[in-house]
Amino acid sequence: MRPVNLIPAEERRGDQAPLRTGPLVYILLGALVLALGGITAMVLTDNQISERKSELAKLEGEEAAAAAKAAKLAAYSQFRQLSEQRVATVQSLADSRFDWERVMRELSLILPGDVWLINLTATAAPGVSVSGEGGSGGGGTDLRGSVPGPALELSGCAAGQTSVAGFVTALKDIDGVTRVGISSSELPDKESGAGVSSSGDAESGESSDDCRTRDFIAKFDLVVAFDAAPIPITGSGEVEAAPVTAPEGESSATETSAPAEGTEGG
Repeated sequence: MRPVNLIPAEERRGDQAPLRTGPLVYILLGALVLALGGITAMVLTDNQISERKSELAKLEGEEAAAAAKAAKLAAYSQFRQLSEQRVATVQSLADSRFDWERVMRELSLILPGDVWLINLTATAAPGVSVSGEGGSGGGGTDLRGSVPGPALELSGCAAGQTSVAGFVTALKDIDGVTRVGISSSELPDKESGAGVSSSGDAESGESSDDCRTRDFIAKFDLVVAFDAAPIPITGSGEVEAAPVTAPEGESSATETSAPAEGTEGG
């Protein structure tokens, strides 16, 4: 026979006992857990927001203090910047000055005995016109324009082309010389007699601008460049063209007598 449980359903025990309350209890419990989690997350978020606001207020205070301190020190910063600019300007002007006295002294030491100068012009930049005796460097003007910095323009005569070549080599021994350009180096025209003074001119006392008094004497025009030297500048930043010429009768316009007859030319 099949057993029948005669105990009322509400009084049964064990696995066979039906739920008295149903699933509503679990639903309410889950809702409470979710509500507790939301409240916890909200509290944590509020705490983080409060901390961030505190940090922001602190940083704003520090920024304000730093700005006030920087405003107090701004005058010192501007003074230091102005001082550094003036020192840099003075240093630049000092570095851009060219030592012409040293160049002239070295030129006098390397000048050969068979070479003499009739004109010497020293300029700090191209395009400078020098008034008075000595003037421009003559035929070296075109070459002078290709040198942006200091340069010497030399005109004179030598006992032959070999002497001119030796003089060019000697000029390169001057400290700071980077190149020597030859504008012209010519012997007198024997057929026309140009450049060779006659005895009649000597007796009459007439002078000639041409120093080629003998047929072996070569007249030259040279440009000595100092490319490595800084270009002189003014306070406004423009190139300062400062011509340097020696007094009358000295190296800017030095005239000597030609070599005696019979000197062996190049």
